[in-house]
Amino acid sequence: MWSAAFTRTLLFNTALMSAAVILAAVLGGGFLLIARRIFSRRKALRSLSYPASLMRGKTVIVTGANCGIGKATAAELLKLQARVIMACRDRQRAEEAAQDIKNQAGANQGEVVIKHLDLASLQSVRSFCEEVIREEPRIDVLINNAGLYQCPYSRTEEGYEMQLGVNHLGHFLLTNLLLDLLKQSAPSRIVMVSSKLYKYGSINFEDLNSEQNYNKSFCYSQSKLANLLFTRELAHRLDGTGVTVNALTPGIVRTRLGRHINIPLLIKPLFLLVSWLFFKSPLEGAQTPLYLACSPEVEGVSGKCFTNCEEEQLLSKATDDNTAKRLWDLSENMVGLRR
Repeated sequence: MWSAAFTRTLLFNTALMSAAVILAAVLGGGFLLIARRIFSRRKALRSLSYPASLMRGKTVIVTGANCGIGKATAAELLKLQARVIMACRDRQRAEEAAQDIKNQAGANQGEVVIKHLDLASLQSVRSFCEEVIREEPRIDVLINNAGLYQCPYSRTEEGYEMQLGVNHLGHFLLTNLLLDLLKQSAPSRIVMVSSKLYKYGSINFEDLNSEQNYNKSFCYSQSKLANLLFTRELAHRLDGTGVTVNALTPGIVRTRLGRHINIPLLIKPLFLLVSWLFFKSPLEGAQTPLYLACSPEVEGVSGKCFTNCEEEQLLSKATDDNTAKRLWDLSENMVGLRR
């Protein structure tokens, strides 16, 4: 048996070593932090190079606009004088976010409208679209941004695995129900936020709803691959309509998306330091969706994926037309679009 004194000494040395590691990381990363902040600031200002009235008279829907990339995107669009529809599940948080971005936007800003949308409920999606079609004469841009990341197993209102339901099926139905209005508003754009983690997924047609086995990492990657395949098939179907659709992978961004990931208490200080050093800010993460939503450089471009405002080459699994068509047909059945 260890003596009490030895145990105390061991605990003290362990704590001392942990503190030393954290201190070394802080001191060693200080210079990198400053350098990256300066460099990132330059990147983050890219949106400010757009003409201040670029989006005046245009209506943009942003799903999940109350936090993270969605909120930052909505804020920049508001500065460009767009009419921004914040499509959010939590109305109170949406109202707080709307007030925040209006306070930041300055005098010559656009308009903010809040509408309730719960992507985990296909009925909510239908109600949202009915309201938009009834009240909005045009939709110029639809940004499918909202998403869940590696959440514990749960199901949507209709019984679908939550990540598949919210990240793919909800946006699939939303986009399809708004297509006629988008076509009437052409030239118009659809922007799909995916993730580089699509590389670790595949479309498991034998158990798409994860009823036999649930792996939260795989299900997230599957849903993000579905976003890319949806984008590809939709681009084919929209050819010649004046409506374009493109996807993007924003990279690692400091948002609430990872709230379901449990980080050990002792590791949290180091993780926070690393996130500040190497993760993008929400504003940085918003640059590519903003670019796809309003830049003249991508006018007429469709069916592509972008990262850091440049076209990204995808793995073959994300460009397989047969898989994309099969997923489309199955998704139509799942959301009740196929008669």
